Amino acid sequence: MKILAIHGSPRTIRSTTRQLTQSVLAGAAEAGADTDLIDLCDLRVTPCTACEGCSFNGVCVYDDDVPTLVQRMKDADGIIFASPVYIDNVSGQMKIFFDRLADIIHYQVLSGKYGCSVASTHTSGGDGIVAYQNHVLNYLGVIAVGGISVATGGDSGAVDAREADARALGKKLADAIKGGFSDPKQEEEITSNREFFRDLVIENKDFRTEDYERWVRMGWIP
Repeated sequence: MKILAIHGSPRTIRSTTRQLTQSVLAGAAEAGADTDLIDLCDLRVTPCTACEGCSFNGVCVYDDDVPTLVQRMKDADGIIFASPVYIDNVSGQMKIFFDRLADIIHYQVLSGKYGCSVASTHTSGGDGIVAYQNHVLNYLGVIAVGGISVATGGDSGAVDAREADARALGKKLADAIKGGFSDPKQEEEITSNREFFRDLVIENKDFRTEDYERWVRMGWIP
């Protein structure tokens, strides 16, 4: 059982968000998971230019670190998105990364996995960012088991005060991977998204045969 956390703060190891995420991973590890954390800002992530090149073969025109990161997401059973709140949204680095996930969203290559989200902020917006990141997980076909956000108010001990909650979230994620987790509202949204993307998969079936055949095997195309 592997759980991968993708952390989007440019402060990397000095990040409050990273500290909170490590507590989530610690809870998952206690529940038997192998865990890993990636500092997104240590990678080369080129902004998407909407050239649609990936639509033809699933390969981006940019030779950077995103394909390797996507493969690590495929290899994981659980995925955690973690970002600070920057002007009521995720960090710019995290948003650029999300925009590069369009093709694996369209083809639902992470379907069946579980995830959760982490956010930290000074005053406000944390819950909204958790909700947004979980929404992105749903776009990927991933069911979110919850999330945690901390408003520090400048108090360096605020994250420590939520350590037990963060560990509980990590355990919940690990337990979902081991035993399943159902949320009808998320499942309905994921199904609706998949129905929307189905036309694209059918349209591209002649040059993305393997992807089309996987959708047929999954029962997503009659």
